[in-house]
Amino acid sequence: MIYLDYAAAAPMDERAIRMLNELNREVYGNSSSLHDAGGRAAYILEYCREKLANMIGGVTEGVYFTSGGSESNLLSLQSILNGLPDCKKHLITTTMEHASIRNAIPYLEQLGYRVTLIEPNERGIITKEILEASLESDTGLVSIQHANSETGIVQPLAELSPLLSTRGIFLHSDMVQTFGKLPIDIRKLGVDACSLSSHKVHGPKGVGAAYLHPHVPWQPILPGTRHERGFRAGTVNVPGIGAFITAAELCVEELAQRTAHFRSLRSYLFTQAEHLHIPLVCVMSEKNVDIVPHIAGCLFDGMEGQYVMLECNRIGICISTGTACTAGHHEHSPSLAAIGLSKEDALRFIRISFGRSTTIEHLDRMLTLLASLKGAKPIGE
Repeated sequence: MIYLDYAAAAPMDERAIRMLNELNREVYGNSSSLHDAGGRAAYILEYCREKLANMIGGVTEGVYFTSGGSESNLLSLQSILNGLPDCKKHLITTTMEHASIRNAIPYLEQLGYRVTLIEPNERGIITKEILEASLESDTGLVSIQHANSETGIVQPLAELSPLLSTRGIFLHSDMVQTFGKLPIDIRKLGVDACSLSSHKVHGPKGVGAAYLHPHVPWQPILPGTRHERGFRAGTVNVPGIGAFITAAELCVEELAQRTAHFRSLRSYLFTQAEHLHIPLVCVMSEKNVDIVPHIAGCLFDGMEGQYVMLECNRIGICISTGTACTAGHHEHSPSLAAIGLSKEDALRFIRISFGRSTTIEHLDRMLTLLASLKGAKPIGE
């Protein structure tokens, strides 16, 4: 099998698997227990908290472990909103956010919050002018993803954050697709809170983290919750967290090497497609915007993306037609609509995403198949 869907999930690193197995065998105590077994688990938990804070330029007290990126998004937004005064009931987010945020908007509105969805410019970028035009006197929180999981477009958070900090508005960012793929220093970016996921960086599924700087006045969603200092309910998954941090450290340590590898693969993909006259084009050129290096969002001219994906799967090549969290739903992708693609154009979308094990030979095999599809049944027939 050739796996080219790393933006959805990455296979666990062998070193992370070993760490998970070792901690499951040796550190099985509940980190909240007062006996020695619990104390050992608590020590490892705090060690992991410190390590993760260092990786993103944060402070240890701001790290809260969760079950993944979606829960981190939901808990971060609602906990921060809970902690804001009644005069700050306005949330701003974008039309390109992950489904976990988009789907939470109706519920937040039921709770009495006003939500404004802002659109990017024609390059898929939220500019200072776009953001500033949406700010109101009661705006308390803004949530803007760091990079989109379908197009790979990276948002200029460092340019946007000063607009908010001077007004006392907090900035949250979904960094699931950039953690371990781009250098992240939340101090330089001006981010007050962010969401991270384990299985995107070769860690186990069901683990993630939220970061909320101690200056953010959040309040628990469930009163009386004690785990993770009240941030979430449920026994903390210490073995999973240990494996997550092991995998994340390896990604951060090898960041420069992996980035060069991913950029080389992206360049080869589109150069060879052109050479072979394959009607494969990038939805947004790197000449116009910053794009996270491991994601290649493409349009295959005249062919439905789902058909292309199934044909690839038939010979053991895994690609996707967008974010896995909306797989099986055929409505117009908000992320693709935001950059001006019509519904018909969006049907031609496929996403190819790379990992450290991806090779030129893998791409050659996929390109050979794509070349054979040029004469296949087009959209609408």
